Amino acid sequence: MTYEAAADIGIGSKPSIAKTAVLERSAVIDLEAVRHNVRQFAGIASPANVMAVVKADAYGHGAVQVARAALEAGATWLGVAHISEALALRAAGLDAPMLAWLHTRESNFQAAVAAGIDVGVSGWELDAVVAAAREQERPARVHLKIDTGLGRNGCPIADWDQLVGQAMEYQDEGLLRVVGIFSHLAVADEPQRPETDQQLAVFREAIAIAEDAGVDTEVRHIANTPATLSRPDSHFDLVRVGLGIYGLSPFQGATSAELGLRPAMTVRTLVSNCKTVPEGQGVSYGLNYHTAGRTTLGLIPLGYADGVPRVATGGPIRVNGITYPVVGRIAMDQMVIDFGPLTPEQAADLKGAEAVMFGEGTDDGPTADDWGRAAGTINYEIVTRISPRVPRTYVNESAGGPAAGAESAAGSVRPSEAAAKAASL
Repeated sequence: MTYEAAADIGIGSKPSIAKTAVLERSAVIDLEAVRHNVRQFAGIASPANVMAVVKADAYGHGAVQVARAALEAGATWLGVAHISEALALRAAGLDAPMLAWLHTRESNFQAAVAAGIDVGVSGWELDAVVAAAREQERPARVHLKIDTGLGRNGCPIADWDQLVGQAMEYQDEGLLRVVGIFSHLAVADEPQRPETDQQLAVFREAIAIAEDAGVDTEVRHIANTPATLSRPDSHFDLVRVGLGIYGLSPFQGATSAELGLRPAMTVRTLVSNCKTVPEGQGVSYGLNYHTAGRTTLGLIPLGYADGVPRVATGGPIRVNGITYPVVGRIAMDQMVIDFGPLTPEQAADLKGAEAVMFGEGTDDGPTADDWGRAAGTINYEIVTRISPRVPRTYVNESAGGPAAGAESAAGSVRPSEAAAKAASL
């Protein structure tokens, strides 16, 4: 479901009324930040190419808009989980190479083949993809996935020889083309762990087996965002960058700015109410918070229906340059902050003031990382869960816009410095 930010309201025969003022709440997506981040990763990964991962509506940022910006900045591939996501991008006119890798028996392989979408194959999918290719009278493009240790999708190494052999038989029949070999890393966000070395060894073994069987791939890929930053030996021909193109750090020990990245999403709203309450006033369901003295409470019209984690009491809200923690339980549509004692005039001035849940953080304002810590989760989840009830708006939609040449704390970090920082973790 989508929600209109401002709607015409017609009542009886009266003329419709359209309100075009500042949005009550929105997730503002800076597409120049996306371009900046893609350029950073292109510099780090070169000569390998960059796949911009735009699954889950580009981690909540808007798949079509982000995909276009990423391609403008130098990404050469697009990656999604589901074929349906890839088909939506094709319908929007995006014709870049595109891979979808998570399927069920009901996945529309016929449409994928017809649209020229590459399909990840771990085993059982191979026959379904070949059936779709026969029906479409067009060879499918497949990437064979080896499970190097993550234990989710992917063919076990013990069965790899058989999968490769069957794929090559189908290729000899003209039913498919083995375009790529790929896998996924489990602990690249913890660079000192030995499992990444073990996974890379299995990946190289799988590549050697495939090459001995006659596979001539276009791309070999295993690196995700953290591996792209910290493991140049994992780059091969293509790196798959998800979190990083949205400007977020995958490492606990490094900020976005230290990695030369710019967070692209700012979630903001307006303070909907301020009121003075006495000492001991309970706040929100459960009355788990009581005011320590006479104070002013501010109502923030965002809640778990908007994607704010219900458990994230204490999460930061920025109003007029000051950050306040959320007090009391977060509700479906709203949460509360405690401004402290204010005069009636000060409280009145705060009604309608902008309240930022998270953003770039360059002014020491709140970030998605802060909310991840408050909720006991990761920044990936914070941005991805922002719901469709929060309208997305876009700035710097045209490449080379006003922010393209602007310096920022992130922009001053060279790709080589960002990689060195990641490698040191």
